[in-house]
Amino acid sequence: MLSVLFHKTRRAARFFSLSPISLYATWRIWRSGEFDRDFYLECHPTLNQLFRLFPERHYVVFGEAAGFQPSLAFSPRAYRELNPDLSDVQAPFLHYVRYGKRENRLTRSSPNGGALKGEMLPPVLRPAPLGQKTARVAVVVHIYYADLWEEISGTIERAGLDHDLFVTITDHGTLSEGLSDRIRHTWPDARVVTMPNHGRDIFPFVHLLNSGLLAPYEAVCKIHTKRSPHREDGDVWRRHLIDGLLPAEAAAERLERFLADPRAALWVADGQHYEGKHWWGSNYENTVALLARVEIRPDPDRLSFPAGSMYWLKPPVLAMIRGMQLDQDDFELEAAQVDGTLAHAFERAMGHIVAAGDLKILQTSDLSETRTAEPAPVGPTYVSAFYLPQFHRIPENDAWWGQGYTEWQAAASARPQFEHHAQPALPSALGFYDLLQPRIMAEQASLARKSGIDAFCVYFYCFDGETLLEGPLRNLLNEPEVDFPFYLCWANESWRRNWDGLSGEVLVDQTYAAGFEEKLVEAAVPYLKDRRYQRPDGSRPRFVIYRPEDMPDPEASVAALRAAWRTVGVGEVELGAVQFHVSGGSDVPPDLFDFLVEMPPHGLVTPADYLVGGPTSQDLDEPGAIKPSPGFSGLIYDYEAVIANSIAENDERPVNLIAGVMPSWDNTARRGRLAHIAYGANPVRFARWLCELSRHRLAGSYRRELMINAWNEWGEKAALEPSRQYDTAWLDALRSWRDATKKGEP
Repeated sequence: MLSVLFHKTRRAARFFSLSPISLYATWRIWRSGEFDRDFYLECHPTLNQLFRLFPERHYVVFGEAAGFQPSLAFSPRAYRELNPDLSDVQAPFLHYVRYGKRENRLTRSSPNGGALKGEMLPPVLRPAPLGQKTARVAVVVHIYYADLWEEISGTIERAGLDHDLFVTITDHGTLSEGLSDRIRHTWPDARVVTMPNHGRDIFPFVHLLNSGLLAPYEAVCKIHTKRSPHREDGDVWRRHLIDGLLPAEAAAERLERFLADPRAALWVADGQHYEGKHWWGSNYENTVALLARVEIRPDPDRLSFPAGSMYWLKPPVLAMIRGMQLDQDDFELEAAQVDGTLAHAFERAMGHIVAAGDLKILQTSDLSETRTAEPAPVGPTYVSAFYLPQFHRIPENDAWWGQGYTEWQAAASARPQFEHHAQPALPSALGFYDLLQPRIMAEQASLARKSGIDAFCVYFYCFDGETLLEGPLRNLLNEPEVDFPFYLCWANESWRRNWDGLSGEVLVDQTYAAGFEEKLVEAAVPYLKDRRYQRPDGSRPRFVIYRPEDMPDPEASVAALRAAWRTVGVGEVELGAVQFHVSGGSDVPPDLFDFLVEMPPHGLVTPADYLVGGPTSQDLDEPGAIKPSPGFSGLIYDYEAVIANSIAENDERPVNLIAGVMPSWDNTARRGRLAHIAYGANPVRFARWLCELSRHRLAGSYRRELMINAWNEWGEKAALEPSRQYDTAWLDALRSWRDATKKGEP
């Protein structure tokens, strides 16, 4: 303790007791205008406040001897190396200020000895063909300094990992062509891509990711030829960063530990997990704008991130980067910036993505030993997802909404209601499908099964015996080989022009005429008798009613339905109802149904959860506030709050309630400026919601089941299906969770 105090006192004494020569040097450097205060302070954010008040003095007393640069344009080491007659100069920057500038002396090295080409467009990339064998992991290298390739190649080789290699090269003309040949000579199977000098190492990586090339991998290692010319220890730092990720010893063992930890999202070299708000620099505003693309609002008083832009990443983080939907135009032109660019904001955004999913950043030493495995979370016995059959043409929709109308027109017509609002929400892998084609339903079922969904709860539209939108189910009966597990939910709302079933012009009225129960059973019975119709309890076919409180006499109608099913030979039915958020005209006894279904967001939004338009709207001047477009008069609430409400203890929950989740909710496609939007929905938060349910709710859920709202509700952006923004990330989150929960099962 005394030695530390003595050291600090001695440094302070040196700082204030300048010799005449040091005073003169400080004055000349300050007067010259060549010393870049902002650059110096941003490069050394940990300087104490005293030194930060007098940076020129700090440079003269301590900085130059430590190899610090006074500006991006001047390197003391390079000044000596490029001017051999000055190799013995003790104060190179003072020499430059007094003489070197006038003599046009060289002050820093060029990166590759050649001119950069900055006009090319990034090449169009295609993912690997389906079924092509890939390694479990990939290594992605970006090469700006061509002379460092052999160093990095040797490090990759010594690590000895089974991997696929991707190399992006900044375009240096013929120099890059020669480098490509050298890379392929050593690594003949490597994918080598030449990129424009744009976005540093970040945009080339994002370009590979957006193309789908990195989708097959369990983890990706991102490294680059970091030289950091503003730091005299740049080479040492680079080798530390890369060797920490690709160590010559025990690399495979550490990688396996990283892959085995379900909460580990990023792996960095030791000392590269930076924490503390002083690391924001001039990057906070850019980070806010970047994270808004994936609906994350950073805390200005907190910062935790992987420094150096080199790390191993797992698919949840990769999916979020892809979800940012960045392209070349989003990145600034290169001007040797050391801070304040999108690339610097990107580095800091990684930590907030990890935090949003309650995940972890690990350092190399954290992976040196096997940790005690966490107990497997409680898993569901059965997972269902609401399913819309609307995606096909019917004459009624042609008449009401225009020729050729389907739900896709509504989804594609959505327009953003605030900056970075991810609308329209559009499909990717399955495209704008037509559900009258049974093969589409087979593809959906295959995706769902691989992701851990056991059955679709299909909306069934029946109005006093007359059905609408039943074409896909009717065709399914004629295609017995299509493995499509399902059961029905009678969507008994009237159809109205404003989509909410509660107000507006009535298109089809649900009248509940006398005998409607028998007509409903008659319309539904062919499906209940199909071999694919689900019996989750092992014996009774399941049937759900969307709004039982709308029936004039729920008790009598339920009795009539049960009797009708017995009459037609179906027998006993496991009958459930959705727990809706708006009261209907009739009371429903709590024990009338075998089970109830929780359907987020219904019933999970409180007055305190609104960000825009509700009783607790945010302050529009606060950092990261959502600023709606002019004319917006809808509601925006916090997805995080919905999660919290879902897992909170609640004595009023029915004991026979199936717990529910939703990937997202945003009905802009249907309601425009009147939309209701859950802000903050993204795949890592959805994954966290599932894990929280394991810890707090599933054990008490009816038969330990889970209901997801929804599989393909594109008009309300509640869709698990692959999307253009996140591809398969919603399904991947569900699959990973179900896999993790199954590890603890006998």
